[in-house]
This record gives sequence, C-alpha cells and structure tokens, in this order.
Amino acid sequence: MTASVASGTPQNRAPAVGARSLHDFSRISGEVTEPPPAGETYRVRYRNLHDGQGRRWAGTLAIIGANVAFEVLFVVWLLQPSHHPDVDERWWIQAANVFVIGSIALVETMRLVNVFSLSLASVLARDPVPVRPDPELRVAFLTTIVPGSEPIEMVRATLEAARRIRHEGTFDVWLLDEGDDREVRRMCAEIGVRHFSRKGVAAYNEPSGFFTARTKHGNYNAWVHAEGHRYDVFLSVDPDHVPLANYAERMLGYFRDPDVAFVVGPQCYANCDNFVTTAAESQQFPFHSLIQRAANAYGIPMLVGTNNAVRIDALLAVGGLHDSITEDMATGLALHARRNPWTGQRWRSVYTPDVVAVGEGPSSWTDFFSQQLRWSRGTFVILQGIFLKRLRRLSPPRALHYLLITAFYPSMAIGWILGAVNASLYLAFGVSGIVVPPALWLALYVDATAFQLWVYIRNRRYNVSPYEHENSTGLTGMAMSVLSAPIYASSLVATVLRRPATFVVTPKAEAASPDRVVTFARHLRWSAFLAAAIAASFAFGHANLDVLMWPALALVVSLVPMAIWLGGLLRTRGRIASAAELVELVPVIPEPRDEKIGAVA
Repeated sequence: MTASVASGTPQNRAPAVGARSLHDFSRISGEVTEPPPAGETYRVRYRNLHDGQGRRWAGTLAIIGANVAFEVLFVVWLLQPSHHPDVDERWWIQAANVFVIGSIALVETMRLVNVFSLSLASVLARDPVPVRPDPELRVAFLTTIVPGSEPIEMVRATLEAARRIRHEGTFDVWLLDEGDDREVRRMCAEIGVRHFSRKGVAAYNEPSGFFTARTKHGNYNAWVHAEGHRYDVFLSVDPDHVPLANYAERMLGYFRDPDVAFVVGPQCYANCDNFVTTAAESQQFPFHSLIQRAANAYGIPMLVGTNNAVRIDALLAVGGLHDSITEDMATGLALHARRNPWTGQRWRSVYTPDVVAVGEGPSSWTDFFSQQLRWSRGTFVILQGIFLKRLRRLSPPRALHYLLITAFYPSMAIGWILGAVNASLYLAFGVSGIVVPPALWLALYVDATAFQLWVYIRNRRYNVSPYEHENSTGLTGMAMSVLSAPIYASSLVATVLRRPATFVVTPKAEAASPDRVVTFARHLRWSAFLAAAIAASFAFGHANLDVLMWPALALVVSLVPMAIWLGGLLRTRGRIASAAELVELVPVIPEPRDEKIGAVA
C-alpha cells in the first residue's frame, strides 16, 4: 500500500502499532477461499471469534454471566420498597419523590441494557469467511468532493489509491463533484478517473427527499440514477479515507450470496497524533470490534458511510440512500426491513473486520463534538420517526439487536439529564427518592462497574484498530464517551424540542476547526446548572457527602474537556517560550568573509 492520507502514507502518518502491520489488519478475517462449484448456491459462511479457545472462552462466558447477574441483582436491590423514604404530606414533594424513584429505575434499567448489549455481543461476535469475488461483477468506486470545503490534494490521494485497487472484472473510479469545478475536472483527467456532477440539474437538486441539494445522499442518488445501471456494485469511501489495494478482494466476494445488500468494514483514524483523535479512535472499539461482528449473527451489520460496498439493485429497491442526518443508518434499516424481490428472502448485510481503508478523525474538540452531535441527533431523529415502523417488519432477533444498539445515545443522554434533575431536587428540596447506606451503595456500584470493565478489557484482544497500542485497555475511549454525555443530552433536548438539525461535515486535513471557549458552551451550561444546585444544597441545609458525589462528579466531567484544552494551550505556549529563550541564548556567529572560505574538494 503506497497511497497517502493527505500528506503521507498511512504507515507514515501513524504506523500500525505492535508486531502487526497495516497489511495484517487488512486480513483479520483470514485467507480468501474459493467459491463453491458452479451450480451450487453460495451463502456467506462465518467463524465464531471464540472457536478453538476452549477454557479461555469458558472463562469469558463465566465473567459475562456474572456481569449480567450482578447488574440485575444490584438494580433489584436498589429499587426494593424498603429503600423508599418516608415523605411529608405536601403533594409536590410526594410527586417529586415518585419522579425520582421512577427516573432511578429508568436510568438503572438502561444501564442494564448496555451491560446486556456488550455481554451478548461478546458471545455472538463472528467474522465472515472471505471468498474470491466474481470476476464478472461490474464495479464502480465512488467518492465525493465539495470544492472549497475539502482539500483537492486530499481527494487526489484517495483517487490515486483507488486506481490501485485490484479487481479482475469491470472497475471504474468516479468522483462525484458537487461544484462541477474546473480544477477538479482537470485533476480527474490527469489521474484517469471519471467525473460526475449534478450541478445545474434541477431534478437532482431538490429541497428534500432522495435528491436533496448539498447532501451526501443526494449526490450519491444522482449518480445511481444517472450511471448506476452500468454497474452491479459500488464501493465507496469518504473523501478523506484512503483505500488499500485489496479493498475489492476483501469486500466483493460476499456478493456471490444473492441476498447480501451491502458489506461494511471498520472505520480507522490514521492521524492519531493528538489526544482527541486518539481517544476518538479508542471510543469506536465496542462498535467496530464487537457489536458489528455480533450483528453478523443476524445478518444485519449497520451500514457505515466511511467505507462500504453496496449492491445497486438492493439500493434501488428502497429508493436509494435515505434523506436523514445519518443517511447510512436510515438506509441500512430500510434494507433490513425489506425482502429481496428476486429470492423472497430478507436482505442481509456483512461486516468484515478487515481494515480496507484508513482515514482521518476529528483532531479538535470542536470537530469531535460536532461529529458526536450529528451521530446522536441522527439516531434520535430515526428513533423519533421511522424506527418503530421499521422495527415491526424485522424478525424478533433482528429487532432485539436494533433496540440494543440504538440504546447507547438515549441511555447516556437520559442518564445525564435525569441525574442532574434528581440531584437538584435533593440538593434544593431534600427529595431523595431512595434511601440506602451510602457506603454499601458505593461498594456495590463500584463492583458492578468493575464487572463491566472486566468484560470490556477482556474483549480488547479483538480490537481491529491498527492505530491503538496493542496492550491498550481502551479506558481513554470509555472516558471519551462519558465526557460526551453533555453533548448527547443537549442533542436529545434539541430533538424533543424539534430544533432544526443540519449535517455537519467533519473538517479534514489542515481544515480542522480551532477550539475556542464557545466550543465548550454546552458543557459550561451544564456546569453552571450543577454548580447552582450544589450551592443551593448548602443554602438550604441539604448538603452531605453521599448526595454531593454525583453532582460533583458530573461537574468535573463537564469541566474536564475545557481543562484538557487549556492545559494543551499552556504546554504549547510554554514550548514556544522555551524555544524563544533558547534562540536568545545561542551566540550569534559572525558570518565569515568570502575570501577566507576555503574550497572543499
């Protein structure tokens, strides 16, 4: 692999760590196998991640079982009636107490759902067995550019790498240009790739729907409508993702199964040279290394837009990519809810852990928060809209999987909001909801959390990221999710209030957004709310250590991102000052006269 990511090869930008190379990570699922003899119907085959592990697998099962059992017992113990407090006769105090008990039950139940989701994924995770692609498959490779918003040299690197992808049959590389830019056209001609633009075509630039103007899904759907009939499958990556030469070899073989609608691979960030990107890369571990692999058990891995392969006939069967903030999730759900009209079977998808493309992640808090806001808002909008309608058309196992994977953002948001409200009710008015010995509660809560961490860390050996350290615990990624809770909470509030939502493209390469105080506005608003509640507890005489723990911890969480940013600024300024002092200390060496400079043979 010699393609570059904006300014260097993936290996040069951020080399794969440990003893394994990027090439090794592109072959995680094993060697490519031969298809069955002619006349036999091919179906995707899988191998369980735990095959051949024997006692180690038995130990993992025991830990998972203990984790779920302990969490259930903790919730049952916490909510038992003997822990309900005696309250006075005032109706609003009684109502507030009922609200607090109900909210605690909801938060703990959603926490239990997340524990169950991770545990179940650990059991079900499996990888597909690669198979040689059909050489008669007509394939197009697609990526996009928005001139002026995305660096042309970054897209050039992606296109040049795409030209090196190996496929025995028809293979064309296309750039979908939103601006029909002259320089972009010249670059395409120079590299030898095809150029497409919907600019100026009214039918492809509508206010909403499948051809919405200035959207990724509208751009792709325009190409599918105009050029898609020439191909069977398209491969696609985001413009900042550089494909490896074996992209097609590792993705296309599964389309021998007539019911496979799309294939997806993991998302990896090569620019892990700063805290935000490194932590964001680690945060993705549960989804790309476990949950997507577990979805293979039901044939419903989620469509991920960063790198994928899509059967064009399947996409046309649902009208195209759907109009949504997270068009990939909405489209994948629509496909999983439909049947293949040619076979009568449900459409399926495949997730391969093979790293077939590497890209750039958010490198500033501004870009990371924008990304998390978009992902969470897109999920909330889908849950609020089409989700239940689609859910009824899924089989029970598929419906359960979708319920579990979509619970993350709501659980984080609701837990944060209700935790803040409950804390303020007690700190200001003395409404506790549940009365338990603080030391016992803390001990049991820590034990429950320790079990979750045990399961999480034990599964780290299945990590698919080439850019995380081999023995990393992944705790940075877990912390990043906690630090994002105020973002998810604000996103949920905006969804409930139906505030306008827009698609925000994560800036690429040198275009990363700078961090400012306003970057942390949502966190600072929550900080002000929590600080006011803590101050009220002292004013009204309700302050005590056990009740102050949650709001104090939440206040710290709200302030940590800004503190990390400020710490980085101080270190940067310190290095600049040290460099300036060093320059002053270096003596100025007089420049020698020309006649005294001897020639060197």
